[in-house]
Amino acid sequence: MSGPLEQEMRQLLTAAFAPTALDVINDSATHRGHTGDDGSGESHFTIVIESPRFAGVSRLQRQRLVNAALGDIPGERVHAVAIKARAPGE
Repeated sequence: MSGPLEQEMRQLLTAAFAPTALDVINDSATHRGHTGDDGSGESHFTIVIESPRFAGVSRLQRQRLVNAALGDIPGERVHAVAIKARAPGE
């Protein structure tokens, strides 16, 4: 079962990118007791997203686009978000 932040991230990314593939992975359990673990169970995530919007866009710009779509979630509401963004066919 996914938590409220995970669901919110899925909704925001789907609205912003109309992805052909999207996986939001909650890595929080592997960081339990580490710096940034707030005990919520939603502190560390990996996002794997594929969207035509990333075609011809640099890796850095893709990460910036994803972070912008997530608003205040990275860094404020979640400790860490790893992003793997690609265009179809990559």
